[in-house]
Amino acid sequence: MHPNRILIVEDNPTNISLLTAMFRGAQLSVTIAVTGAEALEQVAANPPTLILLDIKLPDTSGFELCQVLKNNPATQDIPIIFMTALSEVNDKVKGLSIGAVDYITKPFQPAEVLARVRIHLKMRLLNCRVMQQAAQLEQANHELQRLARLDALTQVANRRWFDECLDREWRRLSREKKPLSLIFCDVDCFKAFNDHYGHLRGDACLQKLAHTLERTAKRPADLVARYGGEEFILILPDTEATGAIRVAHAIQESLHQLQIPHEQSSVTPFVTLSLGIACQIPNVETTPDVLVAAADRALYLAKQKGRNTYHVIPELASESPSPEPPSPEPPSPESTRSQTGLPPSFKPTLNRP
Repeated sequence: MHPNRILIVEDNPTNISLLTAMFRGAQLSVTIAVTGAEALEQVAANPPTLILLDIKLPDTSGFELCQVLKNNPATQDIPIIFMTALSEVNDKVKGLSIGAVDYITKPFQPAEVLARVRIHLKMRLLNCRVMQQAAQLEQANHELQRLARLDALTQVANRRWFDECLDREWRRLSREKKPLSLIFCDVDCFKAFNDHYGHLRGDACLQKLAHTLERTAKRPADLVARYGGEEFILILPDTEATGAIRVAHAIQESLHQLQIPHEQSSVTPFVTLSLGIACQIPNVETTPDVLVAAADRALYLAKQKGRNTYHVIPELASESPSPEPPSPEPPSPESTRSQTGLPPSFKPTLNRP
């Protein structure tokens, strides 16, 4: 769109010549359409900054053309000034009511025409700038919201966003009577890692771990968050304990492949994780804090067992009555994690109290 391009929709050659000379003398770009159909073609191909529209055209009325333009989202913001020899107030009111911004009466008074056109061109330019700034502001707000949800170092969800997501999933799964699992992860002997390799290497280690956890939690509803320090936590909606165990196994397998050196570890020469798993069908009688506390307890027990393993708290009892379970169906690849057994390569010892 030319910043000052005017489309004149007029079939009278005298008026066209007068207006063209007037605007070009004022350094304004001008294009001409003598019919409504031609005007629509030009507007679609190259929208003008402003339209001067005669009320009487060979193939339609200016009122009808104005309505077509105002009903189209792509052209509804183009200001339209009607040109007419009619002096009836009703005609002016009708034009303004369907979206015109002004009227110019024939015969034209050059000074008045230029003054009115320049005012509306300036308003159009200001309006475009405001719209652009509003779009940029909205984009910036979205980016700020995204950044407010992320941990600055690891770029996974932060503690605040974890709390919000957990509360939302708790309420949703409480209504649907479906399980919710958490996996608490803690880097084994991480203080010794930082002391030996330095905090920069420690930060890089946490970033690699966060990326590994995100690649493992593949479902759209899954969430990986940095809980604090070297602790991460995963939200696994609609996942029973068996499914959470499979995710824990996948995490350990992926971490083993990374082979991040840790010479000061009391477990292995590489970085390892201890994991605590807890599962519950949420209900309105309890809060998510119960499940977080259970996963934290499971993490403590995993460390007590020697680290580099995980511990599972059995499914917590639900205080709300549960519906009678449906008849079991054969598992399928599309079923939830809890429908599938552990892989044959699964080796870590599982302690189920």
